Amino acid sequence: MKILFIYPNVGSQVGFNYGISHMASVLRHGGHKVECWQICEALAPLPTREEFAARLQEMGPDLVGFSVVTNQWPYAKRLASRVRETVSAPLIIGGIHATAATRQILDTGLFDYVFRGECDEAILEFADMLSKGEDVAGIRNVALVRDKKVIINPVRPFPVIRDLPVKEYQIFDFQRVIDAKDGWVGLIASRGCPFSCTYCLNHQIKNQYKADLNCSLGELNFIRHLDVGQVIGEIESLLNTYKNIKTFIFDDDLFTFSKEYVREFCKAYKKVCSIPFVVNAHFHYFDEDRARYLAAANCKIVKFGIESGNERIRKEVLNRHMSNQLMMDKVEIAERQGLHASVFIMIGLPYETMDDVIDTVRLTAQARPGRFRWTKFFPYPGTKAAELSVQGGYVDFDKMENLMNFTDESCLDFGTQHNLFLEKVGHLFPWFVNAYSDLSVAPFYEKKMKEVLAMDRYEWEKISPGLLDEDKRISRDLVDRGKSHYAFKYNTFTGVISDYFTSEG
Repeated sequence: MKILFIYPNVGSQVGFNYGISHMASVLRHGGHKVECWQICEALAPLPTREEFAARLQEMGPDLVGFSVVTNQWPYAKRLASRVRETVSAPLIIGGIHATAATRQILDTGLFDYVFRGECDEAILEFADMLSKGEDVAGIRNVALVRDKKVIINPVRPFPVIRDLPVKEYQIFDFQRVIDAKDGWVGLIASRGCPFSCTYCLNHQIKNQYKADLNCSLGELNFIRHLDVGQVIGEIESLLNTYKNIKTFIFDDDLFTFSKEYVREFCKAYKKVCSIPFVVNAHFHYFDEDRARYLAAANCKIVKFGIESGNERIRKEVLNRHMSNQLMMDKVEIAERQGLHASVFIMIGLPYETMDDVIDTVRLTAQARPGRFRWTKFFPYPGTKAAELSVQGGYVDFDKMENLMNFTDESCLDFGTQHNLFLEKVGHLFPWFVNAYSDLSVAPFYEKKMKEVLAMDRYEWEKISPGLLDEDKRISRDLVDRGKSHYAFKYNTFTGVISDYFTSEG
């Protein structure tokens, strides 16, 4: 069977789809032919309707599969309609949005089958049976409509990822992906996360699996690792196959979960590779030992989720139980060991006041990470945070349907005054952090912040388009004067301390 995966990746950063890469490998080992079409304007111009149809006809797939996150769903629907117009192949869909919104997807009539959860094994069973003309209605992890009735089959146990074949990179235009990401290459050494943050779908996934499998959380085997040797082998293969790799970034939900795994990996990594790498950590699973192992293996950046600087919001809205002091202490450990600490920030959370937003700014300034990335909160379907947002009457559903990313704007409506405040903070987050810091530049940025906050919407919209250029001018002047400060770097939602980017050249 010839299977085409379509990966919509528009209006956002260039991505790499681990789910498709693993399923493609499973299918190829099962004797099927697999192609992937990543539709992303950073890799190639978006196809017109005619170009899309022509390429689809040329590929001639027997089965077309989409992998979709929520923000890509509106564009995926348009592409699915074009597939329907062009070929007669069945349409399937997977990805996190398919798991979260199974019934809503089936209601559109655009897709014949929805794949839920981790489907590395389900996709092979499905392709084998479909190619033989057998009935696929009872396959676990699959949902469909039969005789106008929605059938949502239970999921099967999580796959043992150590038993899966090595991911397929070549079905993507992977060298172009590497070049578009300036040499940053994504890897994943594990699946699963021990936490149940309300804005993440992990809590829904764990509850669904526990219900379908009638087992406890401990029996799920949710957190699984590849053998260190498998990860090292994958790295060596990438280095032998592709060029211009400058940084490896591990996209595991929580790379630092197991101290022993971190130690073993770092020991093996530095024997075969000196390329810098980046990992995701958690404040509860990070300490001096982990920091030392990572630094010795040339880990460049360790990433943490602060999300909110207000303890009430973290506890009652986000289900993140930790103190401000703990977070500051762990950032200090990372920096002390020579690691560049990066923190994630969210603003525009349900039930968040303006003072709560300033608490987030203040904590970021006090923690003094090497960099921070901020986003507007997005209420992903199926999450508890989405339920809270709907219950509070915050969600603008029309806007939510059309947002392709969560860095530019919010689909929550807090009222005219608060919305404008969030726009200002979201547009100039590094300036606000500088203003609340103990850096020598704080008085200068405090004055700028007060000027911005005093503006009405007309004044704000008049000056806001030129503020990023102003940030560049201010930053160049401060660098020339040897003044440490945070400034925009790499994109419009990352602030980096000048000590770092000046040393980086």
